[in-house]
Formats: sequence, structure tokens, C-alpha cells
Amino acid sequence: MDASTVNGKKVMQSMRADQTPSDDVLQVERAIAEIRAGRPIIIRTGRENALVVSVEIFTETDSGDALKTLIDWRKPASFARLVLPAPRLRHLGALRDHAGSIVLPEPNVQRVCTLALQLAAKLDAPIAPLTRMDEAGLEIARIAQVLPAVVVVPCLSKDVPASIMRVGMDAIFHFRHYQAARLQIVARAPVPLEGAPVTEFVVFRGGEGLRDQVAIIIGKPDFAQPVPVRLHSACLTGDLFGSLKCDCGDQLRQTVRHFAENGCGILLYLDQEGRGNGLSNKMRAYALQTQGYDTYDADAIIGFDQDQRRFDFAAVMLHQIGVRRVELFTNNPQKIAALQAAGLEVVTHTRIIGRSTDENLHYLATKRDRAGHYLDAELALPTRAED
Repeated sequence: MDASTVNGKKVMQSMRADQTPSDDVLQVERAIAEIRAGRPIIIRTGRENALVVSVEIFTETDSGDALKTLIDWRKPASFARLVLPAPRLRHLGALRDHAGSIVLPEPNVQRVCTLALQLAAKLDAPIAPLTRMDEAGLEIARIAQVLPAVVVVPCLSKDVPASIMRVGMDAIFHFRHYQAARLQIVARAPVPLEGAPVTEFVVFRGGEGLRDQVAIIIGKPDFAQPVPVRLHSACLTGDLFGSLKCDCGDQLRQTVRHFAENGCGILLYLDQEGRGNGLSNKMRAYALQTQGYDTYDADAIIGFDQDQRRFDFAAVMLHQIGVRRVELFTNNPQKIAALQAAGLEVVTHTRIIGRSTDENLHYLATKRDRAGHYLDAELALPTRAED
């Protein structure tokens, strides 16, 4: 992929061909805000309209008035449905690899909360395959980083108050790609760090998360040579508070120190909390981990696959800075493959090993055994049989 410029004013030419029109993007951004605020939206196509609301707005003690209002707006001869992702359906007892929907003939809030949230819940009705509208509802929930479970109500747009936000279905599906394609530098400044006094922060607008992305350039890299690079997903608990449950904070600080001591490097600090699930869902998963579930099983119970992150926009950031060849610092083979797929040459990769603690040993072993992370004898991790 060739960049038209590397000064942050334009994005890669190969990603400009099918950008979503700006008015559609604005609709999606507003729809994200509505979903996160607990308000319904209407997803529309040329022929169909459906009310969509996050299950997060409901609690088991609700009177059900909000759900009843939505269902009262349904299109004649149609039913509301609860849309759940495949990992959650598997937890409920269904043997399936795809998301599905469950009919809601009545506004039963307790049933919705049970199926979407309760640990001991079991499937109580047949599962229907998803429509494209259902898929769009799940996608907007994922983008908004709320619980990946939505109620979808087919409706006639004219019967629903004009105050409810409308958004095009195709715009939702194109949004992530457009966010990567429109990524641009919005600010940059020198920020001397302890142990790394020659450091520049470059802030990008767009990308994967809900906040800005940051490239931290340590020293003076020679862009004609392979540049040491780390893609670091934000981890509030580990990076800022020194959580013992993960190795993220150690990896962050060790990388900065290594780059400073060895001349240069670039750390991309990416808004991908909780492997892209968002902070609230990460805390939901942590609560399940205290009950004995590993990091991936906990995410699956909530409704997430093993890793929601995408790294195409990280490649765009590197291209805009001027990087073409990298020495990648990571334990994650997915990051290597993602940068290679995006057209960057990964010359070498180096592991970043944090501390092992009583609290994170099982977590690290799980990443090794279930996601193929490059973690082994240095940490004296338990074998699968010992987990």
C-alpha cells in the first residue's frame, strides 16, 4: 500500500476508493453516542427499518415500560427479537458458530436480561438465523463498546418519533474501514519522558476505538532502515495502576526503556481496551475470572470472540509517519500477520516479557495455550495439564 503523503494530510490511496460518504459517517457517530447513552436508534435500508437498543438499558427489576414501548412500535405481523452473538449462544447451550436471534413475543425484560446476562441461563426457545439488520445491530453495539446483545424491532419509520436517530445499515458496516482510511494526524509535540528525553507524541484522529490514537516516537528513527515498533493496546488497569492480573504495564514500560537505551523506536498506543471490548466489558470479564473462568472463556460468556481488535489502522499510522519496514516487539502472532497483510515488511520480531506474578500466571499461560502467544520457559508458566 502506497501513501499519498506521510505528513498526516492524506491517507493511503489504496484505502480511499470506497470511503463512506461523510454524512453517513456522521450518522454512525451519532448513533454510537445514542447506543452508549441507552437510547434506541433506527437502522434503515431502502425497504426496511428496525428499532435497535442495547440490552444494557434493561435491568431485571425494570417494569418493562421501555421495552413495551419499543414493541408497541413494531411493524404489523412482525415480532421483536433478541440478537445474541455466537459465543453467548454457545454458553446458553446452542452448538453453533454464528450469531442468532430469539423471538420476543412479549415485553419480558427479565427474560431478556437472563438470556443476555445471567451466568446460569439456558436457552429457552429456538434460534433463528440473523438478518442483515440484526448483524448491523450487533455491529453498532460492538463499535460502541457496549454489551454485544441488542433488541431489534422491525418498524415503520413514520410510526416512530422523529427524535429517534436514524442511521443507514450500510454505513454501519463500512464504518470501521472508513475510520482507518480517514485517519489523520491532528497534533504533535515533543514530550520528554523519564529515561527517554528525546520523545515526540503524534496524535491521530480516527482508527479503532472511541478516542484518539497516539504514536510515541522515541529518539530519531532512520526511516530508510527497519524501525523498532510496538503496537500496544491501552490497558487502564495495567498501564496506569500497575495491575497484577496482566503483563501490559510491564510491556509498555520495558518497551519505552529498550527503545531509549538502544537509540530509537515507535510505540503505537491504541485505544483497544480489553482486546477491543471496552473498559466496562473488561470489568464484566474480570468479575467472571474471579469465579474461575479464564480470560477467553469470560469474554465468551459475555458474548465476545477471542480477540475483537483490528490492526489495519495501525499500519496506516506507521505509513503516515514514514515507516515501511519494522522490527516488531510483540508476543502476539496476530500483530505480525496484520502488519504483513497491510503491506509492511516485518523484518524481525522480538518478545517483550513482563513479570510473572501469582495473579497473572494462569492468564499468561492461557494466552500461550489458547492464542499462540510467544510465552514460554522464561516465565516458568504451568503446562496445560497443570492449569
